[in-house]
Amino acid sequence: MIGEVELGGVFIPVVLVSGIVGLVASLILRRVLRAAHAYNYIWHAGLFDVAMFVVLWCLVAYASGVVKT
Repeated sequence: MIGEVELGGVFIPVVLVSGIVGLVASLILRRVLRAAHAYNYIWHAGLFDVAMFVVLWCLVAYASGVVKT
């Protein structure tokens, strides 16, 4: 697998693309959790949001084949 995605003649690293997908997934999940009032039970919302983003980014990277085990 190559390490870049070509978009209109510009090469973008696959890690950046997977990070953006992870960020979008994190934003969607954050809105769902706020609507469900789940943040009432979370001690530190900022720390939870960062951890959730990192986990989702890793999941996207593993699913897309960027990270190989």
